[in-house]
Amino acid sequence: MKLICIGRNYTEHIKELNNEKPTNPVIFIKPDTAILLKKQPFFIPDFSNDVHHEVEVLVKINKVGKHIDKKFAHKYYSDISVGIDFTARDVQQQLKEKGLPWEKAKSFDGAAVIGNWLPKSDFKDVDNLNFSLKKNDVLVQNGETSHMLYKIDEIIEYVSKYFTLKIGDIIFTGTPAGVSKVDPNDKLVGFLEDKQLFSINVK
Repeated sequence: MKLICIGRNYTEHIKELNNEKPTNPVIFIKPDTAILLKKQPFFIPDFSNDVHHEVEVLVKINKVGKHIDKKFAHKYYSDISVGIDFTARDVQQQLKEKGLPWEKAKSFDGAAVIGNWLPKSDFKDVDNLNFSLKKNDVLVQNGETSHMLYKIDEIIEYVSKYFTLKIGDIIFTGTPAGVSKVDPNDKLVGFLEDKQLFSINVK
């Protein structure tokens, strides 16, 4: 099982980090060891002084696929959720300046929060969903999947050109603006529409 993540998929987030708008989806992968275990706190790693939360909509692949056409992509997932792509921003910046891969900043143990799954059928349109993150009861990120540069089915089509998608693989579809540093004793709560799907304590 692999976690396939899409970077720079919301224009306002691209602007806040002064990144270039991509001409194709930006892809990176987290190993399954990055998954934060249920009911466990997130421990800020000792190699970073600037870990950021990035709330994202997630989809879980339900059958094997390769070179999936966009018009068939909706058949390859039936569950949807929200999660966090924790990012050691200081480490990432150092790596980017040297033209190196991001894995140390994105794929460390506990860097992937996966919320409770809901049936896709619960929602009228996956391309028109609201999702959000509260930090200490304050709304810090609020996104709409309608604002994605690359929608879910487009992402599945593009990713499957390069990687065979397998049952249980999870796609992180990108984060909206509002990312910020987490500190010890923060509480992070993620929502899809009005449904709370995860609650994480930071240590």
